[in-house]
Amino acid sequence: MSYIDKLLQGTSVEWKTLGATCEIKTGKCITKNDSSASALYPIISGGKEPMGYYDKFNRIENTVTISRVGANAGYVCFIERKFYLNDKCFSVLPKEKYKSKIDNKFLFYNLKAKETSITELQSQGGVPTINTTKVGSISIPIPPLSVQKEIVRILDKFTELTAELTAELTARKKQYEYYRDKLLNFNDLEINGGCKWLTMSELCKIGDGLHGTPIYNDNGEFYFINGNNLDNGRIVFNNKTKRVDEIMYNKHGIDFTIENTVFLSINGTIGSVALYNNEKIVLGKSVAFFNIESTELYSRYLYYFLQTNYSTNYFEAQKTGSTIKNLGLSALRNYKIPIPPLEEQKRIVSILDKFDTITTSICEGLPKEIELRKKQYEYYRDLLLTFK
Repeated sequence: MSYIDKLLQGTSVEWKTLGATCEIKTGKCITKNDSSASALYPIISGGKEPMGYYDKFNRIENTVTISRVGANAGYVCFIERKFYLNDKCFSVLPKEKYKSKIDNKFLFYNLKAKETSITELQSQGGVPTINTTKVGSISIPIPPLSVQKEIVRILDKFTELTAELTAELTARKKQYEYYRDKLLNFNDLEINGGCKWLTMSELCKIGDGLHGTPIYNDNGEFYFINGNNLDNGRIVFNNKTKRVDEIMYNKHGIDFTIENTVFLSINGTIGSVALYNNEKIVLGKSVAFFNIESTELYSRYLYYFLQTNYSTNYFEAQKTGSTIKNLGLSALRNYKIPIPPLEEQKRIVSILDKFDTITTSICEGLPKEIELRKKQYEYYRDLLLTFK
C-alpha cells in the first residue's frame, strides 16, 4: 500500500477544474514609476522577483499567482504576505464554497507540479499570453483537507531544506568573493619579490572570434560558441549550440592550450570567464581569448583576477554601445593588472580553488547537494500528488 493510500484510508478523491473551484483574477496595471523603495508591499508582475514596492495592496497573504504575459508566462508562485498584483499575473484563490475544502498551499504545490503544461498554454505568435479560460480548464485533485495538510507539511520540509542550502551557498559565494578580492588586492600589500603592474598586451595575445556567421553543420565536430556558452568557469554546450565542420575550423579556428588560455565574454553579457579545457570550438565575436605568452603570469591567477570587483568596474567603465553593450579589444589590451611573483600567484590560486570547489563545482559541494535535494523534492511531490 502506498503512503497516499494510507493517508486516504479508502476515502475517494474528488477532481474538479480550477475554474469551478477557484477565482482566477487578473491584477491591476501599475508601472515601475509608481513603485517606491520605501513602500511596504511587493509588486508581483510576472517576473520571478518583485517589480518594486507599492504603498497599497490588492491581494492578501498566502495567495497563488500565475504569470500570464511575457517570457515567464506560466510561472507559478506562492506569496506569503500581502502584495500588489499587476495585470501581468493571475491570482488563484478558492471560491467561498471551496475555502474549507482546498488548502492554498496544497493548491500551489499542485499547480507548481503542472507548471510545464501551464506554460504550454501560451498563445502562439507575438507576446506569449495565457488566458483565463485555459487556466480554468486545468483539473486538480481535492482529497480530504487533513490529507492536503499532511502533503503540504512534507513538501514544505523539502522546500525549507533546499532554501537553507541555497542560503548557505549564497553566504559561501559572498565569503569567496570577499577573500578573492582581498587576496587579489595589491595596492597596499607588500609581497616578497615585489609586485609590478603590466598591461594585458605585455602578457598575452588577445583577440576575439568570427565577426560573421559560419556555415553550420549539425554533424560537425566543432561547437560555435559565444558569450552565453561561458558559465561558472567552463565552456558549456547544449542541444541548441550550433556546430561547424573541420573546413570551418581550418578557416576560422584559433590555437588554444589548457595551460595558457582564458576566455571572457565581451558582448551583451560582459564579464563571464572560462578556462580552456581542450574543447573543440570555434569562437564567435562575443568571446575574447587571452593566450598567455609571458612566463610571469599563471592562467588560473588571471582567471580569478578577471572576476574581481576591480576588473568588473574596469569593464563597466570601458564598455560601449547603447542597446547591446560591447567591451573592445583595445580596452582589454590596455588593462593593467598586478603581477606578483609566480609562487605567490599559485598560493592565492590554491586558496581560491578551495572556495571554488565549494561554490561552483558541478560534481561536489553545495550546488550538487542542492540539485539532489531538488530532484528528491520533485520525486516526492509527484508521488504525493498522484491520485487515482
